[in-house]
Amino acid sequence: MKLVLASSNAGKLVELRDLLGDTGIELVAQTDLGVEDIEETGSTFVENALLKARHACAVTGLPALADDSGICVDALGGAPGLYSARYARHGDNEANIDKLLAALKDVPDERRGAHFYAVIVLLRHAGDPRPIIAEGVWNGRVLHQRQGSRGFGYQPVFFDTEHGISAGEIDDALKNRVSHRARALAALRARLPELRG
Repeated sequence: MKLVLASSNAGKLVELRDLLGDTGIELVAQTDLGVEDIEETGSTFVENALLKARHACAVTGLPALADDSGICVDALGGAPGLYSARYARHGDNEANIDKLLAALKDVPDERRGAHFYAVIVLLRHAGDPRPIIAEGVWNGRVLHQRQGSRGFGYQPVFFDTEHGISAGEIDDALKNRVSHRARALAALRARLPELRG
């Protein structure tokens, strides 16, 4: 089964292909099919994921998988949250991290709690009235500086308190079990028979 990934994020494509590797699903990047990103005008992660998936379905005629995710920091009232990818400058991971670290400059460890949140939406077609929606959460805290060079986005400054390691240092095998996206995808995988049925 072929699905279009409604994202231009290369890191996300690699991660999702790894996580879907044994399902028989072929994940094709929307950029390979001439689909451009759509403006994310939703007021929730779910709304943005649905917007992206519907757009990719409409342009390609294929079923689409889309996600929306972000980091929510307790001391910032949940920010950057929905605006994580464009917190400082859209798609500029380093600028976004710098702005987050500046916002938390004087915040002690015990108040730096945070979580990554991901929602994944699968639409069979653009007018699908019953999207498959799954979500996942990865709890931790924000570090005072970057630690490790793995992953993408805010992962170098996110510390997984359960496993005692930064997301920038975590190996792929563990990340593919504990990350917000991995947990959302595990929930989605459990519902894949709905897609085929």
